[in-house]
Amino acid sequence: MQHSRSTRRQYLEAAGGALGAVGLTALAGCTGGSSDQSLSVAYMPIYPDMQHFVMEREGYYESLDAEVDATEFSDGPSIVQAYATGDYDVALFGIVPAMIVADKTGFAKVTAANIQNAMKILARDEFAAMYEQQGADAFAAWAEETGEKFTFGTFPPGSVPDILLRYWLKEELGLDPERDVNIRSLGGAGPVRQALAAGQIDGTSIMEPVPTLANARDMGYASIAWAGDFMPGQPAAVAMMHDDLRTNRTSLAKSFIEQHIRATEFTAVNPDAAAAHASSVIGPDVLPENIARRAMASKASDFISNPHKIESGARTFAAYAHRLGKIRQKLTIDQLFDYSLYDGVSE
Repeated sequence: MQHSRSTRRQYLEAAGGALGAVGLTALAGCTGGSSDQSLSVAYMPIYPDMQHFVMEREGYYESLDAEVDATEFSDGPSIVQAYATGDYDVALFGIVPAMIVADKTGFAKVTAANIQNAMKILARDEFAAMYEQQGADAFAAWAEETGEKFTFGTFPPGSVPDILLRYWLKEELGLDPERDVNIRSLGGAGPVRQALAAGQIDGTSIMEPVPTLANARDMGYASIAWAGDFMPGQPAAVAMMHDDLRTNRTSLAKSFIEQHIRATEFTAVNPDAAAAHASSVIGPDVLPENIARRAMASKASDFISNPHKIESGARTFAAYAHRLGKIRQKLTIDQLFDYSLYDGVSE
């Protein structure tokens, strides 16, 4: 999606001229995302970006000494592309896209978590009964009974749901994700939801509110595993900041974190109101308010701000993202996180 105002990238292109793409990115890294009087935010219309919905609808952004310009993107790769040019100060998206930005640019770090333990593994009801009895052996039994390997449909390879699924299959069940099951890339939450509704896949790895929606509409799928049981502190969506904001406009950066924490606390105390905000911003046709409210009761709706809580899971995700070729290096915690802002305002 195009930015609604004259973007930082347009300025850089005018100033950089013949610098080309590489020079443009380098210049963006040095100059940052916007002026002292504005704060540019990129976000995705997904449930794990709950803090943004609350901050917008509860007026928390108005507490910042800056004009906030928020832009919606349909997916993580689109934010990565825009963020790498220096257009945005803050990005609210998945931990894997954040790793890609950190790996490719080196001028941004995660300063807050949005949610932890967000993923559930869903499977057809008939398989769920088999899995309860046989555990990992149920996949071989399913293939023998149906004549086809169990087929998962989820986000693209290297995404948060994909990595979580592969980790669960390999590390928890001792299965080979490439040989023992089929994993289909469906693009995003919308296509996954449609595939579940049509019964086109046997299972998925997905975050709320899709599990709640599948249950509410009797799609014939049940949860057979939850990230919080096998990867406590599983990272999902995070808040990432450009170095210019973190280091040159520290007061504004801290204020953003304060409002992020405030939004997390509001969500815990007023889950119905937070769900209504999410439905309103995402769109009630995509996320009906009654489903949003029901999803708040899920153990996968574990909204947080403290980035320390997802450190262990982030190490695992970094290793998998590197192994799958999404990032060139296995990022260290220091390369990915800046805890100082959160620690400075939460003491």
